[in-house]
Amino acid sequence: QVQLVEFGGGLVQAGGSLRLSCAASGRTFRSYAMGWFRQAPGKEREFVAAISWSGSRTGYADSVKGRFTISRDNAKKTVYLQMNSLKPEDTAVYYCAAKSKAAYAGSGAAEYDYWGQGTQVTVSS
Repeated sequence: QVQLVEFGGGLVQAGGSLRLSCAASGRTFRSYAMGWFRQAPGKEREFVAAISWSGSRTGYADSVKGRFTISRDNAKKTVYLQMNSLKPEDTAVYYCAAKSKAAYAGSGAAEYDYWGQGTQVTVSS
């Protein structure tokens, strides 16, 4: 089992940047595929980015491609989401997710076994 805690959310102006971090507990972090999702008020949770256990494979939602970068440091048991050129429509609660014993989990929320509590990102215009 793994516990996930997100850090790094906050308020930023449009065009700015933020880096989210997700720290994981447990000794087998490198065996988890990881992902980031977000949920805006009144909307369903949506996929943002995913990364394989080794970091060699990544995937992004079209809405963030070219602006966001997902990465991981298995030694630190942490996955990151670097967000650049932020837009007001990026405002949401961002969640980190993990799928156990999987090389890559992709964009489906139902694929993931564990979720963090979320961190708020607000982008002002």
